[in-house]
Amino acid sequence: MSLLVVGLSHRSAPVSVLERASLSVEAQTKLLQDTVAAEPASEGAVLATCNRIELYADVDKFHAGVAELSTLLAQHSGVGLEELTPYLYVHYEDRAVHHLFSVACGLDSMVVGEGQILGQIKDSLARAQETHTAGRLLNDLFQQALRVGKRAHSETGIDRAGQSLVTFGLEQLALGTPVESWTRGKKALVIGAGSMSSLSAATLARAGIAEVVVANRTPDRAERLVRILSEGDDTDVTARAVPMTSVPFELTRADVVVSCTGATGLVLTADMIAAGVEGRVDEAPVVDLDAVAEEDARESAPAGQPPAEEACPVHRHAETPPFTVIGEGSLSGMDAATLEQHGAWAAGSAVDRRDAARGTGPEADAEVIGALAATATAIGRIPERRRPEQVDAPPRPEPVLFLLDLAMPRDVDAAAHRLPGVRGVDHDSLAGGSGGGPGGGGGERVRRIVSDEVAAFGAAQRAAHITPTVVALRTMAADVVAGEMARLEGRLPGLDDKHRAEITQTVRRVVDKLLHAPTVRVKQLAAEPGGAGYADALRTLFDLDPETVASVSRAEESTEKNAENRGPG
Repeated sequence: MSLLVVGLSHRSAPVSVLERASLSVEAQTKLLQDTVAAEPASEGAVLATCNRIELYADVDKFHAGVAELSTLLAQHSGVGLEELTPYLYVHYEDRAVHHLFSVACGLDSMVVGEGQILGQIKDSLARAQETHTAGRLLNDLFQQALRVGKRAHSETGIDRAGQSLVTFGLEQLALGTPVESWTRGKKALVIGAGSMSSLSAATLARAGIAEVVVANRTPDRAERLVRILSEGDDTDVTARAVPMTSVPFELTRADVVVSCTGATGLVLTADMIAAGVEGRVDEAPVVDLDAVAEEDARESAPAGQPPAEEACPVHRHAETPPFTVIGEGSLSGMDAATLEQHGAWAAGSAVDRRDAARGTGPEADAEVIGALAATATAIGRIPERRRPEQVDAPPRPEPVLFLLDLAMPRDVDAAAHRLPGVRGVDHDSLAGGSGGGPGGGGGERVRRIVSDEVAAFGAAQRAAHITPTVVALRTMAADVVAGEMARLEGRLPGLDDKHRAEITQTVRRVVDKLLHAPTVRVKQLAAEPGGAGYADALRTLFDLDPETVASVSRAEESTEKNAENRGPG
């Protein structure tokens, strides 16, 4: 076994790099084809999820394999090799097996214990089988990884304590409020109808969301997801499907938006989300009729007369005695802007010094000077010109639209998270908030399971490696018995069938007894670490034809491929 894995994940690379390096299904297929076409590799499989991109291969040379697989990842991801290399990790042989088994158990996930990875491993194996790039090693490896993952989830507490990425994202949106309480009465828009979107819709429905709207480019898939939600016995959610063209309108109705598509560009831009927030249909505003009447009265007051006393912006009489720049006691402590506002009101004029100040050049300066002189004549002072006081930024409004972006690359414009009334969570915030993921129960027991399964897998692979040699040895022995019985027939032509059969059986028993102990022992030795050389020794000692051994291997692989056509278990 010469198993090699080269990849990057949320543990080794920032989300921005993962986003750029993400592979479409078509790109994964082409990567697989190029991998097996490369000289060092004979098998290949790609595991691509939201948080990892890994290329598995059976190689005959370690260093050449690392160089080739790294180059292929860079070429197909579109990220330059020099930029990608610092984020890549490499595992070889038993360490590669240990890595995949840990991934299958959810130990290496952003949210420890999540179970979605098993479906992604299954899809990865199916894709490698469809492209005929998975041989004996990778088929055995991925099939065993699925079994190990299922065992860990069924025998330990990691399945019960682990969360899905969807649940973890909803918890971040809820900011400490229980998700079941936070979702109650809300409307959700789910964009996409793949496995992650389906999980999102089901999670929201179980959490008590009032309505789920599914938008997808393929209407049939959206309708199928809606039927599943509507027919579920554990929820009473209202569900409906809409085309992607309805997304802008649905944004004005939705409280929660979850997006996870395979699009290569943005699905929701900042402008779309801003329009959705601004276009929301809220309760009708309450109109203060008294305030409207007061405004009408001010507008209808005779020109040239000061407004009513109570309209004074600083609640002072127009007849307040003139005062100097130092200020009267009745107005002391007020800022310059308020004093100017009072002065303009007392003069019965509406000199807009702000507009004049916006100009530049001599004419603008003359206009400002003229305005100040007119005010000084009317109120007996020149207003102070002081720098405006620091004004605190208004508090950010409470969010009315919550965005959960689970796509890689991202579906939602990152700028949308800064919009007023919007709260967003994406892979950046999920990675930052996970701290390695919430720990699942039984983690130590899962690690023991992984270690035991890695040892068992290695032993089985090493034993399988020597099996063709043992089979070839027994085939050679059977040919020797057949040849000797043919010679006996020539020497004893009158030998009857009964005696011929007895002699043949005796010779075969002798050969079997001679071969039994060494073949059993060589299998045991080969299963131990470092036992790969025993197959070569057996071939050398018995002078076995390499082509005979190879033909046995091809026959076994042909039998396995027929079983593979039934799909992964």
